[in-house]
Amino acid sequence: MDIDAQRFCFKGDGRISLDRLPTEVDPVYRSKQDYRDILDRHVARLSERQQVLFASNSHAVLLIFQAMDAAGKDGAIRHVMSGVNPQGCQVHSYQHPAPVELRHDFLWRTTLDLPERGRIGIFNRSYYEEVLIARVHPEILRSEGVPGPVDDAAVWRERYRSIRNLERHLCANGTRIIKIFLHISRDEQRKRLLKRIDDPRKNWKFSLADVQERAFWDDYMRAYEECINRTGTPAAPWYVVPADDKKNARLIVSRIVLDTLCALKLRYPRADARQREALRAIRGRLLE
Repeated sequence: MDIDAQRFCFKGDGRISLDRLPTEVDPVYRSKQDYRDILDRHVARLSERQQVLFASNSHAVLLIFQAMDAAGKDGAIRHVMSGVNPQGCQVHSYQHPAPVELRHDFLWRTTLDLPERGRIGIFNRSYYEEVLIARVHPEILRSEGVPGPVDDAAVWRERYRSIRNLERHLCANGTRIIKIFLHISRDEQRKRLLKRIDDPRKNWKFSLADVQERAFWDDYMRAYEECINRTGTPAAPWYVVPADDKKNARLIVSRIVLDTLCALKLRYPRADARQREALRAIRGRLLE
């Protein structure tokens, strides 16, 4: 079954309303076995394209995951990227900024972790936290020493502009950015949090903070909606992926990543005439 990833893509050419976007759609797989088969095919092709990306050494890919707690970010990363060579992939997760990070601008700590050419970088949360959780909880902004009033609309306007400028700069220099928002419903999140409590194997995943943040659900939805509308661009679009069905979400994400890598039209470097002559000479010596 073909997966049209573009139906979930938002490039800033119109406003979206998250409450009008589905958290679940018709599955793109027919059965559990079909799901495994599709994912295996995607993973195999991703592995091939990642090798070409690494060999060509001309582009990088930055994959950003943003979502509410329990939306499936870790699972999507683990399953979709399972076949990628660890040498060509870097995963970074971001929690509350450390003291040294608070002494810099809000983009500083993630900029240090940007992927090199030839590699795929994965941000599990990212600099977008600074226009999401920091907007829902203004006290975070105060702790960052931002000059001026923290409730001023100009703060967010400038941060959106900084993000767009950063992403424009990265794209112009060969980094392709894939931004994925896993769109989960509040009811589905509740079910997953309950599973973390009821299943002893998942107790380690449970955090009281996840439950406490549910009280701010509507505030987060408004922050995400504004963020997506203000930072989605043709060069660095957002993909709002329905996440109530984990398997479906993983297949959609793998299709998005695969489409992005294929669109780069990369190929293995080819030796020129002088290099081929040198290789033939070396081959002759080895045969001797």
